[in-house]
Amino acid sequence: MNFLFLMDPLETVKMKSDTSYIFMVGAVDRGHRVFYLPSGGITLKEGKVYFSCTEVKPINDETFPFEIIGDCELSEDEADAVFIRTDPPFDGEYLMNTWLLDRAAENVAVINNPSAVRTVNEKIWATQFTDLIPRTVISRHLADFKEFLAKEGEIIIKPTDGFGGSGVFKISKDGSNKNVSFEVLSERGQQEVIMQQYIPEASIGDKRILLLNGEPLGAVLRVHGEDDHRNNFYAGGKPVACEITERDKEVIEVLKPHLQKMGLYFVGIDMLGDYLIEVNVTSPTCLQEMNSLYDCKLHHDVIEFAEKLVKSKN
Repeated sequence: MNFLFLMDPLETVKMKSDTSYIFMVGAVDRGHRVFYLPSGGITLKEGKVYFSCTEVKPINDETFPFEIIGDCELSEDEADAVFIRTDPPFDGEYLMNTWLLDRAAENVAVINNPSAVRTVNEKIWATQFTDLIPRTVISRHLADFKEFLAKEGEIIIKPTDGFGGSGVFKISKDGSNKNVSFEVLSERGQQEVIMQQYIPEASIGDKRILLLNGEPLGAVLRVHGEDDHRNNFYAGGKPVACEITERDKEVIEVLKPHLQKMGLYFVGIDMLGDYLIEVNVTSPTCLQEMNSLYDCKLHHDVIEFAEKLVKSKN
């Protein structure tokens, strides 16, 4: 099969931590050809979708972990699966890619479903499950921020489209920078900001659980460093082995039918204690950390699922 990976430039890939890279390894291990598809490489010509891509082979070289086989153009009839793996934020270019992928033939398996990727904002979509999430306010108004902070005493504020821990602030009602933090994130009242009650369990880390077609694939606890409250690996967090608890399973069972119905096949959910924080659908990570912690090859499970999805469409 031909597996295409719509992703950030190959030069940005970190061999030992990049989930897209290990997916490519899994695809080659199982006998498939893999292609790097850059953003902007999708074209619609007279009702048919074409992909301007580069065939690659992952290799064990941290400097540049790919062997370049050659550039080519594949039609939708020649592409078996497309993995959407470009990093957030979900901007205009991301939106265009999903629109064009919507036009691809039914035989092309897209992971994740482009229309569902458009629907699910990774931080806002979960707010419909009010019994699963922390107390939350989303607003651009300073008065709402002040009221919520006064009520909670300590909160987390973050942008609606951030990733990797960027722009996440822990704010106390006695803090001298509380107002300016809100002003900066909201661009002085021009953008909505997410405000959530502070969960004390954040001090021991947040849990990333990867789901494959709504079923738990693995989990890892992300633990922050001594000089930062953020647990994300981009912000210096470290991976620690952990269990999937009964509460985690309850949350997953609530989300599962929604994810399956929308075609969100590979998803990462973030838990703080007993609370669901985010549902990540664009380019969920942490697979390599789980492989290392538990001495397994979870990427093979994902590729095997993709194979079955392709066969079901043909």
